[in-house]
Amino acid sequence: MAETTTESGTVETEAAARPKPKRLSRRKAVEQHVRSYVEAIGRRDVDALGAHWSEDGIEDLVPIGILRGREEIKDFFRGVFAAMPNAETTCLRVVAAETSAAVEWRMTGTFDGEPFQGVDPTGKPIDVRGLDLIEIEDGLIVRNTAYYDNMAYARQVGLMPPMDSGAERAMKSAFNAMTKARRMISDRTGG
Repeated sequence: MAETTTESGTVETEAAARPKPKRLSRRKAVEQHVRSYVEAIGRRDVDALGAHWSEDGIEDLVPIGILRGREEIKDFFRGVFAAMPNAETTCLRVVAAETSAAVEWRMTGTFDGEPFQGVDPTGKPIDVRGLDLIEIEDGLIVRNTAYYDNMAYARQVGLMPPMDSGAERAMKSAFNAMTKARRMISDRTGG
């Protein structure tokens, strides 16, 4: 093995003089894990995305509800991919800390597969952006709180009328009339 003498007069072997590969910082490891998770979603690979979760992980989908455990989370994504067989998910940005990360994502596709959350497919295109707040322990996701605009999703699939349309104005007008009627009844009955 070759030896070299440094300016200070110490002798180093060739192996010691080579730069050592850097260990990933915890923040970088969290970022890579999260990016890998979103890439698995982008590939519609339920088993791969499930492998990123702890067995008893909790997914809090704010517009929908709480999913408990890896299998329930995988089942949810099976439903998403069955409803939108061409779904594409892209990681837009990750801000990572040592045990958590914020992930901005975008999912596009066409709602032309199976029914989703009790809604029959409409064949309409979907474009939803969201933000996940992910917590990681021992290299696995233990909790995720996911935020996305469910009203925009409902409008895109046709469950709600388009913004500022005549149908939306009529719906708001009917809602406001019901609210006024309830208020009048409540005022008269003292309730």
